[in-house]
Amino acid sequence: MGSGGSRNRSGPQADPDSLTSERRGLTYKLLPREGFTGRVPAWPLPTATPREKALWKVLWRTPQAAMWNAERWRVYAVGQYTRWAVRAEDLEASASTLAQVHRLADQIGMTPAGLKENGWRLAMDELGAIRSEPTATPTSSKSSGGTAPVRRLRAAQ
Repeated sequence: MGSGGSRNRSGPQADPDSLTSERRGLTYKLLPREGFTGRVPAWPLPTATPREKALWKVLWRTPQAAMWNAERWRVYAVGQYTRWAVRAEDLEASASTLAQVHRLADQIGMTPAGLKENGWRLAMDELGAIRSEPTATPTSSKSSGGTAPVRRLRAAQ
């Protein structure tokens, strides 16, 4: 058994918003919040069940699919995930089947931990957040003739 060296998921995950990450140049690739809108690739495995085909199409509309499309080597892993996920839908699915689905979900970025592992982050709709904030209404003040309150600076004593 090997010793030392870094391992996947050993220690705390890097915080992309920390100064240390900024100094190290750690950046996350932003995934389109609206999902992938490109062409769904052909099924990569031999034969597909109708349920696998349906799930395959759904998966290719997720934000993660933008990176799968950019990194074409991931398409096979997405196919494997699809196949195992369909098997896991069976109420009699074994614990090992469920574990396989979870492992593959992490690998292709379908879980929060998988997003971090891959260095991906969902793009935020910053304008949407601003639009949803209530607008501030000015408070009237008797001393300022009905306009916003006047702030006075006091000298420190």
